[in-house]
Amino acid sequence: MTTIAPDEEPTRSPLRGRWIDHWDPEDAGFWERTGATIANRNLWFSILSEHIGFSIWTMWSVLVLFMGPEYGIDAAGKFFLVAVPTFVGSVLRLPYTMAPARFGGRNWTIMSAALLLIPTILAAIVMQPGTPYWVFVLVAAVGGLGGGNFASSMANINAFYPEAKKGWALGLNAGGGNIGVPVIQLVGLLIIATAGTGAPRILLGVYIPLIVIAAVLAALKMDNITSMRNDTGAFAEACREPQTWVMSFLYIGTFGSFIGYSFAFGLVLQNQFGRTPLQAAAVTFIGPLLGSLIRPVGGRLADRYGGARITLWNFVAMAVATVVVIAASAVGSLALFTVGFVLLFVFTGVGNGSTYKMIPAIFRGRARVAVESGESGPEPAYLQARRLSGAVIGIAGAIGALGGLFINLAFRQSFQATQSGDPAFWSFLVFYVVCIVVTYVVYLRPVPSDATHPRVAYAHV
Repeated sequence: MTTIAPDEEPTRSPLRGRWIDHWDPEDAGFWERTGATIANRNLWFSILSEHIGFSIWTMWSVLVLFMGPEYGIDAAGKFFLVAVPTFVGSVLRLPYTMAPARFGGRNWTIMSAALLLIPTILAAIVMQPGTPYWVFVLVAAVGGLGGGNFASSMANINAFYPEAKKGWALGLNAGGGNIGVPVIQLVGLLIIATAGTGAPRILLGVYIPLIVIAAVLAALKMDNITSMRNDTGAFAEACREPQTWVMSFLYIGTFGSFIGYSFAFGLVLQNQFGRTPLQAAAVTFIGPLLGSLIRPVGGRLADRYGGARITLWNFVAMAVATVVVIAASAVGSLALFTVGFVLLFVFTGVGNGSTYKMIPAIFRGRARVAVESGESGPEPAYLQARRLSGAVIGIAGAIGALGGLFINLAFRQSFQATQSGDPAFWSFLVFYVVCIVVTYVVYLRPVPSDATHPRVAYAHV
């Protein structure tokens, strides 16, 4: 391990990587001299790896568009097929959250990127008519490996940035990763339009070299932070923290909606409005693209106005967009339905950015109260805040992603029972209303003037 002076850029070793022993982004002088440069470099290469991870995680939302009648899989079977990687990716986010602390952020980025070769190659082998359905389910489950990358990437990047820049940095990291969803959908659209639905292996062939490139660049350009090493105890502490589960619940409503709709949008268009695979693919990418691009804006708005306030009004907007979708379905308007669905994607993106800003703000606010009351010194209090916020980001990412599973299972049941997605949308509307209430009650009720009151720590979340 190499000890790095506060004002030095460490010497790079492509094989062993760099371990940075001194890292204090809250020190303005350190941040200006070297911190910002190092953090930004790690951010961009983290985005690349996470971007491809999202593409592989959601590739089955594209592959099902290649599955015509010759595959013998009905709508319910396809909704289940895309739900499987959602579930596996959600579960994997828990161990992936701890991986940067155990192995180092740079080291784990290399490993997690390389693992994406497994589901991609397996899918290339089995994508053909006549393959048993259970084989498709098994290979789709392996595709869940791509879902774990988000949690480790966010926990790692959270450690690099000062509090005042976390909303923008985490929003940019997550948004750049999320764009992997519309990108693979666009590539799929191009292949369907040029080579037809009989050429799914072209899609997979495009991503194999990209995975290798991401792993190599992570090895050459990223760093490990020593203070994260063996900090797995933060995960157990975070599990005992009530705020972990509140934020996880809210993240089900934002990111869970984003990833669930990303998997389901094309299938809904095909089964509710009779769109062909090409017609569905031609609009499927629009929602995820806009939702991804606007995510950093959600983080920036949260930096300026407060994450809880932006999150509250964003859930109101999501509820209104859901009403538009339900109304469009009732009158059979494809144009209005598409507009409402795309608006839902946009608001999930804003909410993704604002909720992730809330997490570090919660624990830094608590640390501030502890310091002001004399319960703790500044250094241990703020170090504890960084430890817990990194762990909670991973846990919330895992639990939130389960929302994608619930959405696809709801659509599966809805289409199986009524040949329509309307019952599913009504259940989503109820959930968004509950999220509005929770956000207000926990974070936005008037705070007593007594500085010792526990809720004063959340006054600026």
